[in-house]
Amino acid sequence: MKILVRALVISAVACAAAAALRPALERARFVYTLSVEQPPAALPHPLPARPAPRLVNSWGNPRTGGRRHEGIDIFAPKDTPVRSTTRGIVISVGTNRLGGQTIWILGPGLERHYYAHLNRYAALRAGDHVEAGQIIGYAGNTGNARGGPPHLHYGIYSSGAAQNPYPRLSAD
Repeated sequence: MKILVRALVISAVACAAAAALRPALERARFVYTLSVEQPPAALPHPLPARPAPRLVNSWGNPRTGGRRHEGIDIFAPKDTPVRSTTRGIVISVGTNRLGGQTIWILGPGLERHYYAHLNRYAALRAGDHVEAGQIIGYAGNTGNARGGPPHLHYGIYSSGAAQNPYPRLSAD
């Protein structure tokens, strides 16, 4: 009888552990899949309102403190839905001094996609899977854009270095 009880307890613990580990294992598998995929050469517009807001290549423009603009700004009315440009996994939903309300998404090739100055977020949290075209937030003017016109700051980072997203968005 003791052996049977022990076996049942061990089975119950093993099942509970497997259930608890499953989300982490699925995320790890998805991140591996993203790591072996090539980043897309063309990306869909993150603000596909009709008409779509005009893209302007503001990459590298001077910013305060000797900084350079590491992305592009896409101006749109406040609360215009912002869509993910790629499938991926949400790595951060939060705030920072410059970007205000921001979302980071890890996409194919382990590129990090940065969406900033959001007015509000969609129902997302770190670890969620997203698909290209999925609404992730809404255009705003938070962070250092406070008081200015609402827009989306969109940037791409690969191997820690900022990449100009304009050619890949304008190719769409």
